[in-house]
Amino acid sequence: MAKRESPEEHENHERWLVSYADFMTLLFAFFVVMYSTSRIDQKRMIDVVKSVKFAMHFKGTGAAAEQLPIFDSQASEGGCVAGLGDQAPTQQAVAAVEAVRRKIEKRLKGILLERPDSPPTVIMHIEGRKLMIRLSASRFFDPAQAAIRPEVIPVLDAIAIELEQFRRPIRVEGHTDDQTTARSRFRDNWDLSASRAASVASYMQAAHQFDGKMLSAAGRGSAWPIADNSTALGRETNRRVELVVEVKPEDAIEAIAR
Repeated sequence: MAKRESPEEHENHERWLVSYADFMTLLFAFFVVMYSTSRIDQKRMIDVVKSVKFAMHFKGTGAAAEQLPIFDSQASEGGCVAGLGDQAPTQQAVAAVEAVRRKIEKRLKGILLERPDSPPTVIMHIEGRKLMIRLSASRFFDPAQAAIRPEVIPVLDAIAIELEQFRRPIRVEGHTDDQTTARSRFRDNWDLSASRAASVASYMQAAHQFDGKMLSAAGRGSAWPIADNSTALGRETNRRVELVVEVKPEDAIEAIAR
């Protein structure tokens, strides 16, 4: 009996469409991912940039300044952040900060009794939009202690009254010299500087009804000296608490300068 021959299978010439469809799907997914990652969240990018500048101790409107740099530029359509940089302070912002400095200076007249052999009890200076108020730790605290001395409370009251009216966030930063805290209840200079900053912030909130959201406290230890630690006067200068207040570009200058 003759063997039946099977008919030859028809070759499928359209199998390439399956591979083509898979390729197009992957290509579409790739471009979707690329597009989504290219649209930068402006606020998150600003936070990252400010954090990096702060961690690397940049000067100017970063680092020891309390509030880190301000960026108001908008993200471009292509996903690039345009104009990430420090904004120059306006004349109105500088005038507002200067007005507060003068008011505090006026209140302190007649209160401060300076000693010729030690740094001033209070030093104020302006850096752009920031007002920095430096309190001498040797006048405000006993050695290796964080409790505010009663005799300087009027000084802190005079400063707090004007800052409360200014209605801007206040960063309180504690600093020490590079000497160890021997025979102290504090573990090290970080602990001591943080406790002193917290004492000042706590008093301002309790005595002058500051909103807690407007206050922050941080200990800087001996990391940011402003004088030579090899001399007694330099070490005393480095032991300080700084109040940092900043006017942001979007602030209503007229309201806060009254």
